[in-house]
Amino acid sequence: MRIDLHTHSNVSDGTEAPGAVMAAARAAGLDAVALTDHDSTAGWGEAAEAARGMGLVFVPGMEVSCRTVDGISVHLLSYLHDPAHPGLLAEIAKSRSARVSRAERMVERLAEDYPISWEDVQEQVAPGATIGRPHIADALVAAGVVPTRSAAFANILTGRSRYFVAHYAPDPAEAVELIRAAGGVPVFAHPEASGRGRVVGEKTYHEMIDAGLAGLEIDHRDNPEAGRTYLRRLASEHSLLVTGSSDYHGTGKPNTLGEFTTDPAVLEKIGELATGTRIVTP
Repeated sequence: MRIDLHTHSNVSDGTEAPGAVMAAARAAGLDAVALTDHDSTAGWGEAAEAARGMGLVFVPGMEVSCRTVDGISVHLLSYLHDPAHPGLLAEIAKSRSARVSRAERMVERLAEDYPISWEDVQEQVAPGATIGRPHIADALVAAGVVPTRSAAFANILTGRSRYFVAHYAPDPAEAVELIRAAGGVPVFAHPEASGRGRVVGEKTYHEMIDAGLAGLEIDHRDNPEAGRTYLRRLASEHSLLVTGSSDYHGTGKPNTLGEFTTDPAVLEKIGELATGTRIVTP
């Protein structure tokens, strides 16, 4: 059984509709796939219906954007939580609102040097989608400033760029607690992805573990080999689940479906731990 527990649709920063992501997963030979759009569960219904029709196991999920007190970005995958849980919903709504105002400020800065406007960015966002830097990147591509989304992130939109603006996001340990309260299973996404920016230290890992962290996404292209070794030791010491995923974004990133996968026993354990919602089987 081939399982990919980290994909994105155009509900957030992927380039394909939720149903199309499921079709791509089936074509890639996957047996089970999670849709984990940023701070949104809006794609669950379409994805579940499509997956069921294709004989694909669907795992409802979400990627929660977090930030430590010293400004390090943390992404937390939430599996099988209750999408109507009021505490988690309120926090996600706050983050989504902050993303919009942050994007507007970044576009204002970019417009001083590049032919880009807020209207240009909005044209890149699917209805109801969570707006973010990838949509700004797509607007820069459409304007001919850069050839690809990846090229935009390599310099113009990096966290070290003068155009960058931070946005509100919950503390990682607090987000873990919220996901648990919503009946979900929290897994730290690509924890050692140093190529994306600063990564957290041992203190943050232990705070998240104490709060109820269930697992680590270890097999991911952005975790360097030394980081994976460290993460496997941490997982062993604290009895954490180990997942592997593609972080698929359609044409938005070079990541391919199923390039890393999760052991079926781990998915079974996630299903056992969750009380918010259930895995959707064909």
